[in-house]
Amino acid sequence: FTMGKISLWVEPSAEVPWDTDVTLRCRVPVSSLEQAALNRQYTIYRGSSAIVSKTSNTSDDFLHLLPRVRFSNSGKYQCAVKIEETLKYSNTKKLTVTGLSTPVLSVDKVQVNEGEEITAKCSAPGETGSIFFSFYSNATELVEKQEQSDRVEVKVHLGSAGLHQIHCRYTVMLSPDTFGSQDSNISNSVNVSVTELPIEPVLVVAPEQQIFEGDTLSIDCSISSLQWSQGNVSVFLSQANHLLAYGTNRVQLSLLVRAGDTADLECTMEVGRVTKAVSKRVPVGELFSAPRLTLAPSEVFQEEPMTLTCRSERFAPERLRREDLTYSLVSVGHLLQPGANGVFVGKSLSHDFNYTCEARAKGLSKSSPVLTVRPKVAASVPRIWVKGRAILGRPVRILCQSDSGSPPINYTLLRGWEPVDTVSVQLPSQQAEFTVGVSSSAELSRLTCEARNSPRKAPRSPGLDALVVEPLTEATLTVIPDPADISEGDHLILICGVNGTPPITFKWFRSGQETPLHAITVDKNTSDFQIQHLSQGHSDSYHCQALNYANLILSPPLHIQGAVRLALWKKALIGGVCLLAALVLALV
Repeated sequence: FTMGKISLWVEPSAEVPWDTDVTLRCRVPVSSLEQAALNRQYTIYRGSSAIVSKTSNTSDDFLHLLPRVRFSNSGKYQCAVKIEETLKYSNTKKLTVTGLSTPVLSVDKVQVNEGEEITAKCSAPGETGSIFFSFYSNATELVEKQEQSDRVEVKVHLGSAGLHQIHCRYTVMLSPDTFGSQDSNISNSVNVSVTELPIEPVLVVAPEQQIFEGDTLSIDCSISSLQWSQGNVSVFLSQANHLLAYGTNRVQLSLLVRAGDTADLECTMEVGRVTKAVSKRVPVGELFSAPRLTLAPSEVFQEEPMTLTCRSERFAPERLRREDLTYSLVSVGHLLQPGANGVFVGKSLSHDFNYTCEARAKGLSKSSPVLTVRPKVAASVPRIWVKGRAILGRPVRILCQSDSGSPPINYTLLRGWEPVDTVSVQLPSQQAEFTVGVSSSAELSRLTCEARNSPRKAPRSPGLDALVVEPLTEATLTVIPDPADISEGDHLILICGVNGTPPITFKWFRSGQETPLHAITVDKNTSDFQIQHLSQGHSDSYHCQALNYANLILSPPLHIQGAVRLALWKKALIGGVCLLAALVLALV
C-alpha cells in the first residue's frame, strides 16, 4: 500500500467566535493491492500534546468535534496517521477563538462593619484552562487567585469605611506550547457599604509648647471610648519607628526628651484587622549647644604657651543663664590649668595631642568635637652652601636649609645686613635656592641665610664659606734655556704659567698632534715639562693648555724650529774631514 499526503481542515474556519462548534477533518488517500481494509490509527495534536487518538478501518475522513469552543481551545493543530509501520503527519493548522464570556460576581454581604470580611465569588461561564481571577474595590486590586476551573471563591477585607464598588475580571492563559493570553471584560459591580468603628485613637502630650531637652513629657495613648464593649483594643505608643509602650485600651508614659529630638509620637490602635493611628510632632528646643574647643594662638610651637577655650555658642535664655554653664577639659596625660570659666592655659607638648571639653547645665552634659593640637617645630639654624661652583663673574646658585622646622619656612638671603631675596618653602626637606652674582671671595663670605617660621627671632647661618674660582687668563709658554743657546743633546724645559684659581690641569702639545706630550694637575699657577736629549727632530712649534673649574685657555705657540745647533764633536769632525779633503786636492 501507499499513503498519500495527509490533509487537515478546520471547519467552519480557522478563526471563530467563542461558543462555536468546530470540527477538525483529517483525510489520508491510501492505495492498496489487497481487498482487505487497512487499519488507520488517527491522532490529533494541539501543540505537542495529543488530544485524541482513534483507530478506523474505513477510508472515510476522520472527524473530531470541538463543541462550543473557548479561548483555551486556540492553538496549532496537527493530524498524524499510522498504517502498520508507516507514520505520516499533516501540516499544522492554527485555530483562533475570539472573545471570552463575561464574568459574573456575587458577594455574601453588602453591609459590613469596618474590619469584617466578605466572601466574593467570580465565575467565567464555560471557560476552561488556566484562569487568573482578580477582584477589585473601585480601581484598586484586592486579591488575585489562579484556578483550573471556571469559578473561584475568596475572602476579601475591604479596609477603610465607606462605599466600595466591587467587580472582578479574569485572564485565560494558553498552554506553554502555545503561549498567549486574553483578558475578559469587567464583571457586574456590587456595592458594599463599610461602616466605620465608633472608636479612634487619642494622643495627649503635656506640655505641648516650650519644650527643651531635659524636660519630661507626660504621654497618654488611648481610645476615644474607654467604655468600648466589643472586645479589647490593642494600643501602641511609638516614637520615630521605636516602640515605647503597648497595652489594652490605654497606655501612659513619661518620656525624657534629649538633645536633637523632635518628638514624632504616634498612637496606634488595632481591632481585628482594623488599624488606626494618630500622630503629633512635638518640637524640642536646644537648652545649650555642644561646646566648641578653640586654640590660641592658632599656630603653636613646641613647648610654647597656649590657651584652650571651651564655649557653647547658643543657649536658651528663657531657661538658662550664661553663668549656669560650666566647662571642663577632658585630656589624658596632659593637664592644663583652668583660668576663667571655660579657659585653660599651659604649654604645648612636643608631639600631637587630642583634647575635648564638656559643657554642663541642669543635669545635661555635652562634649565638643576632638581638637588635635599639632605643635609646630621652630626652624633650626640654617645651613648655607654653594650649589656647584662659585665662579667669578658668573651667577652663583646658593642653597639654604634648616635641618628641622615645620613648613612653611621663609628663607632670606642677606648680604651683610641687607636682604637680597626671600624664598618660601612649603615642603619638608625642601631647600631654598638663590641666584646672585659675586666679584670676589670676600663678597661671598658676607652672605648669610635666615630661616623664619614663627614670630620668634629667626635663626641665622654663619657667613658662606666657599671658594670663588677665578677664571684663567694670560697663558704663557716659556722655554729654558733660551732658544738661541739650544744645542743637540741639551735638555729643554717648557714652563706653562697662567693667572687664575688652582687646581689647574696643564697639558703640553706639539703642533699637529691631538695627544698631549704631558699632562699634570697642580695646586699652583705654573708647571713645566722637560724634553731631554734634543735633536733636530724636536724642531717644531709647541703650546700649552690650562684648565680649571672655570674655563680652559691656550698659550701662544712657541717656535723652536731650526734652532738646535750641532754638538762640538760633530763640528770638529766636519772640520777635520774638510781639511783632509783640501790636502788630497793639493797633492794631486
